[in-house]
Amino acid sequence: MTSRMLKKSASFLKVKAEAKVELNQSESSLTPGLDLSLSSCLNKPLPSTLTLTSACLSHSRALGMLILFLAVLVGGALSHDSDALGAQETPPAVDPSYRLGAEDVLMISVWKDEQLTREVVVRPDGVFSFPLVGDVQAEDRTVEEIRADLVKRLTKYIPNPNVSVAVTKVLSYKVYVVGRVNKPGEYLIGHYTDVLQALSLAGGLTPFAAENNIKVIRRTKGQQQVFPFRYGDVRKGHDLEQNILLQRGDVVTVP
Repeated sequence: MTSRMLKKSASFLKVKAEAKVELNQSESSLTPGLDLSLSSCLNKPLPSTLTLTSACLSHSRALGMLILFLAVLVGGALSHDSDALGAQETPPAVDPSYRLGAEDVLMISVWKDEQLTREVVVRPDGVFSFPLVGDVQAEDRTVEEIRADLVKRLTKYIPNPNVSVAVTKVLSYKVYVVGRVNKPGEYLIGHYTDVLQALSLAGGLTPFAAENNIKVIRRTKGQQQVFPFRYGDVRKGHDLEQNILLQRGDVVTVP
């Protein structure tokens, strides 16, 4: 439970307790046998005008406290519902040129066909399964390329299918920073990142890092490539072409 909800609960209990005290006090102050119903107040003579006024005022105050308690309770419930709605995740803004990878999550919907509207996950082999069409290659393809492929393959079963594809979670774009940095490890990034940005995410270099001997290791189709990165030169504005965009799975090593 959040601190805000705890404060609201404490406020509810306090108001409720005050209302109960007021009701008890008003009841104890009444003359025995005194009827304070609306019909009695309108139609029957009362033994003491002062007693009636005091009792009615006391009851009115207690009633007001109860009404306040109910209002706070309802307002808290509405606020809680609003917070819950506001906490719902929104799909990430993905660049149309973004190329998908394993673990990315897609929402695919076919207009007027609920059975063909579902969320799919790109498997480690780079494909996902979809009804009627079977396996669909997703790795290294854009959302538009996948949508066009689905439309073409669904046309065999549905005339003029209206298909929409959206990325709901970006989970495949991971890079790794290891060696003499302040926070080495794996970084899940929702946007394209260059070497300098990756080093910044890792908290920068430690004092004993060899800043001009940094390397980016990339594995492509079983082959490894190594890209040198001289941090000292780039920091001075020289050879900026070294600051390449990282691909998913790239490892930045800082000796």
